[in-house]
Amino acid sequence: MRDQAIQLREKMTRKNAKPGTLNTRVLAVTSGKGGVGKSNFTLNFALALIEQGKSVLIIDVDLGFANIDILFGHVPKQTIAGMLDKQLSIQELIEKGPLGLQLIAGGQGFSGLLEISADKMKHFMEQIGSLQGQVDFVLLDTGAGLSENNMRFLLAADEVLLVTTPEPTSVTDAYSVVKVMHAKDSDLAIRLVVNQCTDGKEGQQTAMNFTKVAGNFLDKDIRTLGILPSDFHVPQAVKLQQPFLLAHPNSAASKALRTLTAEYLEMPSPFKIGLRGFVMKLFFK
Repeated sequence: MRDQAIQLREKMTRKNAKPGTLNTRVLAVTSGKGGVGKSNFTLNFALALIEQGKSVLIIDVDLGFANIDILFGHVPKQTIAGMLDKQLSIQELIEKGPLGLQLIAGGQGFSGLLEISADKMKHFMEQIGSLQGQVDFVLLDTGAGLSENNMRFLLAADEVLLVTTPEPTSVTDAYSVVKVMHAKDSDLAIRLVVNQCTDGKEGQQTAMNFTKVAGNFLDKDIRTLGILPSDFHVPQAVKLQQPFLLAHPNSAASKALRTLTAEYLEMPSPFKIGLRGFVMKLFFK
């Protein structure tokens, strides 16, 4: 199996070296603990990117707690777990969501992805790699916390969007995730999103404290991507299984998210080698 993996890695590396290949930007969205609105942010951020003219694919890799599809009332027909078992193509997995959003569900049994056979690994790598240049952004909705599987996805991405709330336990757990990521890859780009803030002052203070501590104790430059308010329209939309950006387009949360998204697209891109680079790092780093 090791020889097969080495040969596959060399083959994928040669493919990555082709000139003129359009890179697809891979973002991992995570949090230190559950309940901070990570998946809801991922879904609505994806839709805000689409409103800005970008094509977006979400891959739900929140192992054991995948719920992106639930947030917009959709039941996936196929999953990555099914793709591996049935040797399906990646196109057979992609589901369509609002505004042309594309979604790939992880599914039950996906937690064993990183211990699969060489043949299944090859199939996964080739299928995910085939999406290179097909979309502008791939958003990985990861699990919360410090599991080994979670870390592998985070460290394989081009950059990480870290979602926290001003609540002390949320901030502490988010900082723990940063410490582990930084220890494993000090160059990994991390951007902070402070969610569910009672007002702008609370969000700004939380972001300032967090980034200051990371800078002082880790020598890590973490940029604040944005601050999102606590807004009763958000849980209301969740109950209706609708994205709040579409159900309540003029709400405070929707306006703040659109501002965050527009500012994000103006930021420098920490491009690496896109989706093929992602699958290489996922299995071989």
